[in-house]
Amino acid sequence: MFDRLNALPADPLLGLISAFQNDTNPNKVDLGVGVYRDETGHTSIMTAVQKAAARHMETEDSKTYIGPGGVIGFVEGIKQLVFGAESAALKDGRVSGLQCPGGCGSLRIGAELLKRLNSDLTVWVSDPTWANHIPLISSSGLNIKTYPYFDPSTGGVNFEAMDTKLAELGPNDIVLLHGCCHNPTGADLSFENWQRVAERAAKQGFIPFIDIAYQGLGDGLEEDVKGIRYLSENVEEMLIATSCSKNFGLYRERVGTLLVQTKNAEHTNVIQTQVQDIARANYSMSPAYGGFLVDIILSDSELRNEWENELNAMATRMKSLRNGLYENIQQQGIEQDFSFINRQKGMFSYLGINGDQIQRLRDEFGIYMAGSSRINIAGLNSQSLEYVAKSLKSVL
Repeated sequence: MFDRLNALPADPLLGLISAFQNDTNPNKVDLGVGVYRDETGHTSIMTAVQKAAARHMETEDSKTYIGPGGVIGFVEGIKQLVFGAESAALKDGRVSGLQCPGGCGSLRIGAELLKRLNSDLTVWVSDPTWANHIPLISSSGLNIKTYPYFDPSTGGVNFEAMDTKLAELGPNDIVLLHGCCHNPTGADLSFENWQRVAERAAKQGFIPFIDIAYQGLGDGLEEDVKGIRYLSENVEEMLIATSCSKNFGLYRERVGTLLVQTKNAEHTNVIQTQVQDIARANYSMSPAYGGFLVDIILSDSELRNEWENELNAMATRMKSLRNGLYENIQQQGIEQDFSFINRQKGMFSYLGINGDQIQRLRDEFGIYMAGSSRINIAGLNSQSLEYVAKSLKSVL
């Protein structure tokens, strides 16, 4: 029976890992895979996470199941982190929450919930969007379409075109939004844009589904969710998928949450039973370890402060790398305007170069990036900035 299947091509980004590892160029630079790296190119464990892990190992006395909802303290902590302590939705008991296996698990459980609500829903994703959004959501059986988002001429958001498309949507539509640090472009909605989206959603009835995987790596923990909180105040229903891979460095632990805001507390109880049932049918129980670590950090003022300082240092470093890359590009006398690099936020930036130029950077200079021209800013360091800028000049 298994001979009926054919091998699938390798994932393009994962293929970059192997190609980079086999490259003998001593100056090679990996700007492909989206993980945070320090100045030495290492993805270190955050100090607050190390301390939380040590504390957890000292106190854990059982490995029994924790239940389908996950680590309760973790879920409640993430609710506070995203919605804020003054959230009316939280105070009214209108937010259900479920620990999931990473942001991917959160998105998939959300998609399965939407499928149960209405199998004819259409999920609209930005053009472009994170590559895994489409297979994660479409494999649940939902329809997927794209709305205009990125403007290559400015390196920013073409909100006029986006808003025009949103004006056509209604109650059978779900709009997937990046909470901050848009992947892959780094081009974020302004607060005024968020206000307009909220106005559209409230008037036309479409439901926002927000993917936030980089809170704290843009403008700050509070600033990065300002738009989400405005949405919460102005729409009755929405879904939020969170991830702790980037801002806690818990890539391997696969820890995230699905949060669902409803019209009233009665609906919240119904949704909680539904998402737990979906989780039960998919993977039964969520892995607990990462949830325990985040719970320890968020509930201890000293550890939380240490984590926030580390997170802020990561964000500050990436802003410095953005500025450094742009300055080096200017110093090379490149005529093409790359000033958008400093306006974009988070780990990623779209360089806007073509496929031939991307291939030359790889073949001639050992500089690896996604075929879309997305680069991981955190893959740079102070030693590689000039080399990347010079190489870029050679292929333009």
